[in-house]
Amino acid sequence: MENFIVSARKYRPTTFSTVIGQETITQTLKNSISTGHLGQAYLFCGPRGVGKTTCARIFAKTINCQNLSADVEACNECESCKSFNNSTSFNIFELDAASNNSVDDIRQLIDQVRIPPQVGKYSVYIIDEVHMLSQQAFNAFLKTLEEPPRHAIFILATTEKHKIIPTIISRCQIFDFNRIKIDDIVRQLTNVAQKEGITIEPEAANVIATKASGGLRDALSIFDQIVSFSGKNVTYQSTIDNLNVLDYEYFFTMTNYFLAGDYSSALITFDEILNKGFDDRNFLLGLCSHFRDLLVSKDPRTLKLLEVSDKTKQHYMEQSAKCSPDFLFSALDISQQFDENYKESNNKRLHIELAMLQLCNIVKKKNEVDAPAPKPVESTPKQINKPIEKKVAEPVPEQPKTVVTGRTTQTSQIIIDTNISAPSVKPQPQIANLKTETVPEKKVETPIQQQKKYSPEEQYSELAKINPLLNNLKDRLDLRRD
Repeated sequence: MENFIVSARKYRPTTFSTVIGQETITQTLKNSISTGHLGQAYLFCGPRGVGKTTCARIFAKTINCQNLSADVEACNECESCKSFNNSTSFNIFELDAASNNSVDDIRQLIDQVRIPPQVGKYSVYIIDEVHMLSQQAFNAFLKTLEEPPRHAIFILATTEKHKIIPTIISRCQIFDFNRIKIDDIVRQLTNVAQKEGITIEPEAANVIATKASGGLRDALSIFDQIVSFSGKNVTYQSTIDNLNVLDYEYFFTMTNYFLAGDYSSALITFDEILNKGFDDRNFLLGLCSHFRDLLVSKDPRTLKLLEVSDKTKQHYMEQSAKCSPDFLFSALDISQQFDENYKESNNKRLHIELAMLQLCNIVKKKNEVDAPAPKPVESTPKQINKPIEKKVAEPVPEQPKTVVTGRTTQTSQIIIDTNISAPSVKPQPQIANLKTETVPEKKVETPIQQQKKYSPEEQYSELAKINPLLNNLKDRLDLRRD
């Protein structure tokens, strides 16, 4: 059986031109080699799998090459390059600081630095994971790092620069390695697949690149894993099944439910996702990223920020046309708030279901706010009532009271105080040929007047206590008094 070499080692860059995603750093190192301005110590820092140790080896190989090319690349033909390619070079020394972190290990390194190289000009010492050195080892290394021999060059590599003491950092040239872009990783995966005779779908390569989080070594390791699972044909479905990645289509389907306000279908789909073994927190984070990608897709200027395949990008553009910016802003706000409060919730599933219910209610609330107000009912203009002119009542002339004898009808006029309104009695028709006798006039007094003589104001006050409806008599009393 043929020995298998993992892709991360088999396709490891050997020249500056084959380094992926670190063009600025490689160009700086090439310029320093061509001009001869080589520093005594370099510090390569950055995340894992971005080419720190690889660039250190290429740099060490290139500065000892005897036949540099015009573009400052190693020739791979001289004695130094061949010994380096065969891992038999005595000019390059690698030290793992994670396992050699004591003062004794640094003392042995200092003793070795004094020996000049047998072939080539420089002895290069690569110390990987240098942040793992102890405080005493750092202190023991300071003097040699500050004033090394002319033939010695130190390259320190670390993923945690903040753990290195400032006195070490101040003696080094610092190079910060960036995470590799998804497009660069996809391009490299496609090239490796072609060389290996493997067919890979662009969506599958994009999922692998996203899963690698900017590390090319991680991407190649995942690629080997997928090839072992699916064989020579790497598809999108086989990739998400092997990596346990939630399909993009779930987020597109959920967004359609949110736009339609279909909370029942949204809850059923969420239950299906949980039954497949996906974490509810990852689903919530995926929703946040999906809404962000939809918002980015609405403007052609920001479309370049969408790191997906061309087919998925077209799908994003189609759905973003259905979503208003207000909906996306509200959805991002709701999902972000529920993500922040996720840890404090005792019922995680209910917490995310409440977030989904609020997302389903965004469009409904928007429609209620934008609904036109009902038209006012047209009414006839109100007539302005003119003030009623108060007329002074004329006193009624007193008539003599008569008494009819025999078959006669008694006619009388009731004399009422003008201060009190009372119904008047209409005179009855007199019967003809009846004899009448004149009765002396007799004044009739009201019960109030019989009890006590009141002034007009006092009389009004007493009557107001009896019946509030008589309050309007005050005006008449004032007129009468005048």
